[in-house]
Amino acid sequence: MKFTFDRDAVAKELSIAQEIISSKNQASIMSNIMLTAENNTLTITATDSLISFQTSVPVEIIEEGTTVVFCSKFLEILSSLPIGCGEIEFIEQRDEIDGTPVSILIKPISKRVKFELSSLTSEKFPETKIEAETPYFDIPAKELKAMIQQTIFAVSTDEMRRFLNGVYFVKEENKFRLVATDAKRMSLAEREITTDIPDFPSAIVPTKILSIFQKHAPDEGMISVAITDESIFLKFGGYKFASLLINGSFPAYQRVIPTEQKYTLKLQKSDLVDAIRRMTIMTDKKTERIFLDINPGVLRVMSSQSEQGHAEEEIPCEYASDSMTIALNYKYLDQPLRVMSSENAAIEFTQEMRAITLRPEPAEDYFHIIMPMQKE
Repeated sequence: MKFTFDRDAVAKELSIAQEIISSKNQASIMSNIMLTAENNTLTITATDSLISFQTSVPVEIIEEGTTVVFCSKFLEILSSLPIGCGEIEFIEQRDEIDGTPVSILIKPISKRVKFELSSLTSEKFPETKIEAETPYFDIPAKELKAMIQQTIFAVSTDEMRRFLNGVYFVKEENKFRLVATDAKRMSLAEREITTDIPDFPSAIVPTKILSIFQKHAPDEGMISVAITDESIFLKFGGYKFASLLINGSFPAYQRVIPTEQKYTLKLQKSDLVDAIRRMTIMTDKKTERIFLDINPGVLRVMSSQSEQGHAEEEIPCEYASDSMTIALNYKYLDQPLRVMSSENAAIEFTQEMRAITLRPEPAEDYFHIIMPMQKE
């Protein structure tokens, strides 16, 4: 196996592979990547047993082959070389007696330096399934990224409730919907389906694959998606990702959505975000509780009383109904506000201890449900 490659192109792809692999311990095969050189293309494959990744880079191949190397060390070698250093030689060295791979020689053509990196045979690399056997459907990258952004923060981190540790993907009639909840709040985003999307089983998708997708997917173009009973597959550009799904039954989220809210308060989103930021200075870090004191024409945002003191701020709002005070976890209010695309927001509610609805104003195709807290 022997080829020459451009440092910058390969280093970029290795950095994504490094995000996938599970450990920096070279003793673990999951810390390695498989490199396949054929048809003047270098294919890089990485997996942590749950998520798999594959990409290809054009190279100049002298001798085709496949090998396995420690990803982070290969990336460190390339990172130590200057950007734009030119072509680098990659040469597999084999045992003179039995011909098994022993190491890789990495030599920048323009530098008087060389690195020798241990390698393994490809037989030791775990089998990865990177392509779906079921039909893919396409969705605009911008829309899918927006839907994930509107839901992923509401996922539960409680490992004892694994079925809440991912975002729920579901198709209902002509709607594609994403839902996330930690049982104290819920975020939902959906899109009308204008293209022919095949039916797929509802799926709980782990946050790791969605976070990696958010980071590396383009803002334009289409994303190809396939969902089976066990896995989700994503393709865009030259990248292929696959992830196992989370087993379990997602809660009946429709029951949480209020069928009707009696009151609606409207205000400028930035006013509320800034007020929450200031209230957190005096907020009890254990409870993370703030109070919304709602009155006609004015919203008072207040921290709880403590030995250190108290804070409150008045915000003008559009509201002309009964006065009411609602206690909320400030993070549950702040996080969805920060990812809203609108300048204005609406808070819909009925009673002090019943779920509130937070949405953009005017309404769009996403909203957030938040459960109030006890006032004391």
